[in-house]
Amino acid sequence: MRRNILSLYLIKLSKWFTLVMPIIVLFYGEHGLGLQDVFILKSVYSIVAVTLEIPSGYLADVWGRRKCLILGCILFFCGYLCYSFTFTFAAFLVAEVLLGAGQTLVNGADSALLYDTTVHYKKENLYLRYEGRITMIGNFAEAVAGIIGGLLAAYSLRLPFYGQAVIAFTGIPAAFALKEIRLADKTQNPLSEILRIIKYSLFTNRKLCYNIMFSGVIGAATLTMAWFVQPLLIYLETPTSYFGIIWTVLNLTVGIAALYSDRIEERLGMKRSNILILVFIVGGYVALAYNLSYLGLAVLWVFYIFRGFATPILKGYINQLTFSDMRATVLSIRNFVIRLMFAAIAPFIGWLNDAYSLQTALLVSSLVIFIPGLLFLLLQIREEV
Repeated sequence: MRRNILSLYLIKLSKWFTLVMPIIVLFYGEHGLGLQDVFILKSVYSIVAVTLEIPSGYLADVWGRRKCLILGCILFFCGYLCYSFTFTFAAFLVAEVLLGAGQTLVNGADSALLYDTTVHYKKENLYLRYEGRITMIGNFAEAVAGIIGGLLAAYSLRLPFYGQAVIAFTGIPAAFALKEIRLADKTQNPLSEILRIIKYSLFTNRKLCYNIMFSGVIGAATLTMAWFVQPLLIYLETPTSYFGIIWTVLNLTVGIAALYSDRIEERLGMKRSNILILVFIVGGYVALAYNLSYLGLAVLWVFYIFRGFATPILKGYINQLTFSDMRATVLSIRNFVIRLMFAAIAPFIGWLNDAYSLQTALLVSSLVIFIPGLLFLLLQIREEV
């Protein structure tokens, strides 16, 4: 059990020790890319993720979580290798395709293997604690990387990408070190099996469906807010040297919050936890829209606290409601919802920001999140009655 847990920690580090994130907009600018080009690149990433999300989860269930994690880590490394030694928009598109495919193969498979590991060793009650720790490690890694990436960028905006490729490579031996716990029998008709799992997850098991959709809405909301951080700092004319520090503080906040997520959920229960998450996530958008000043950084800090709570708690509910032989596929359906929402709204939100204002973009985002979030929350509550 310990080997799997440690290996999953290392894989999380290889994915989340993101030296490039705090300076990536500056990197694109140095290569002649505008904001529209940036949104195209990120949309391509999300389209790849949306296209492969559910098939990759099913592949993890029938081919093996370990094999998917190995392949995902290899593609992830190749994506940053491509970024490190190319200079054109077309090459960056290829890199985004590789990164999207690699990330998608890892998503779902890692949480499914973690959950099955705890069940196999009769430590199922510790799953949420380990999930919280993995989330904490990822965000701590991203926090520390923000400072280091900023220092490297002071010499060259390409240096963080060289370092990122090296870090991404470390996930490959960690994935090889994993032990497969459960492996479903291969089916003769993969498409039919995928459709069966989708039908079960989104139609047959209504409680599971509402949890997947609610978790997907919240996940899309936190992902979208992450892309509002740099525009806010630019709007405030924040010195570039502070970008990495602010990024670090926010991600440390997520990590600490994730570490205590199991205690929060145990004290509040499912219903109150979900209500609190929705209120503070949506409220964060509204509060930030009316505080486009340095006070807005405090709003972001509170938002990131609830981002840290939300991820392990909502994943935990989904794991409790599904079976081992379809767990990775179900988690991939959740990730599919997140990426589909992001791919659908990101260009529109970006256009609102450019055509109107940052405040307008934030307020519209709050509505886009609140309406479906409230709907699926109410359906969850009704199902529990």
